Amino acid sequence: MVMFAYKAITPDGRHVRGEMDAANLVDLEMRLKRMDLDFINGNTLKGARAWHNAPIPRRELINFCFHLEQLTRAGVPILEGLADLRDSTEHARFREVVAGLVESIEGGRNLSDAAEDYPHVFDTVFCALLRAGETSGQLPRVLREIMESIKREDELAAFGRRVVIYPIIVSTIILAALAVALLFLVPQLGSLFRLAGQTLPLQTRLLIGASELLADWWWLLLLVVAATATGLRLAIQRSPSAKRSWDGLMLALPLIGPIRSKIILARFAGLFSMMYGAGIPIVNALKSAETVAGNTLVADALSRVRDRIAEGHSVSSAFAATPLFPPLVVRMLRVGENTGALDTALANVNYFYDRDVREAVDRLQAIIEPLLMVVLGAILLGIMMAVLGPVYDIITQLPL
Repeated sequence: MVMFAYKAITPDGRHVRGEMDAANLVDLEMRLKRMDLDFINGNTLKGARAWHNAPIPRRELINFCFHLEQLTRAGVPILEGLADLRDSTEHARFREVVAGLVESIEGGRNLSDAAEDYPHVFDTVFCALLRAGETSGQLPRVLREIMESIKREDELAAFGRRVVIYPIIVSTIILAALAVALLFLVPQLGSLFRLAGQTLPLQTRLLIGASELLADWWWLLLLVVAATATGLRLAIQRSPSAKRSWDGLMLALPLIGPIRSKIILARFAGLFSMMYGAGIPIVNALKSAETVAGNTLVADALSRVRDRIAEGHSVSSAFAATPLFPPLVVRMLRVGENTGALDTALANVNYFYDRDVREAVDRLQAIIEPLLMVVLGAILLGIMMAVLGPVYDIITQLPL
């Protein structure tokens, strides 16, 4: 497939532009024709891969699952339902994805097989659940469960953003206040202190030295920060050991690390419960959940759990052998195994982690807001003491 930039005409005569992958111009024209667009011209794009692999907003996936679930439940064939979704979707990239699904199904493929052609849109868990729904004949129910799962993931992502947004805002304010003080206030006072010719205390000399360093070498500081961030990102992307170390650091951070761990486990519990409820074997469900864990240490722990279950151990004993999961979760799984209601136990695990994440985020916000205010106050107080002390000495030495 090649990415093309195209120009076409809608049925009402409007000119539209867009990008779409196709085998050649003839294939591009046929694809546009299926979308009720009259092809005008098209050119290949060399640098469009990033756009082609751009993630689809969760809102589009939620709408996709909801509308397809409603249509299939009403007895509308999959192909007609997807065609309706293709024509009503406003997101350009997702509209082309749905158009690709329609073409694949017209070629005789199943929905799950067609979805596997778009791994950046439909992950392995999504495709596995679609296949389970097609096999069991319960595709509407599976689509509804997928929709609810994506909603939960969106809520968990929102909790994660709540954890970091406030500290980022306050840290930005602190850095901005320091930069203004060091670049504008301290140099003026430094000139005054030199004219007075008095001996300055250590904290004042350090403050003036930091001001001069920032004024002379601010460009180098920005360059070092940018180079360090870029190098760290490349190392995490390309080195498995660096990725593992980074993931371990993210889980070991005070305050934020435990919440991040709970968010990851809440997502895993929801996916695992949903896949097991859809009839996917436990080993296969764990293998799919590993790929979407988002953390190598958690994925390794799940891999060890999967290996122990494959060796014949019970689900509860396999999870108990991994310190990642608290005893309460293991106990719920053991009760589920003993009563033959493992699906209910997994749903309880999902509820446990969801509630734990909400409570942990609320507690962290209650702690971090006053803590950051104290840090900001301490920094400003230190600057004031370093500046006002010599100013007070100068004033006291003035003749009355």
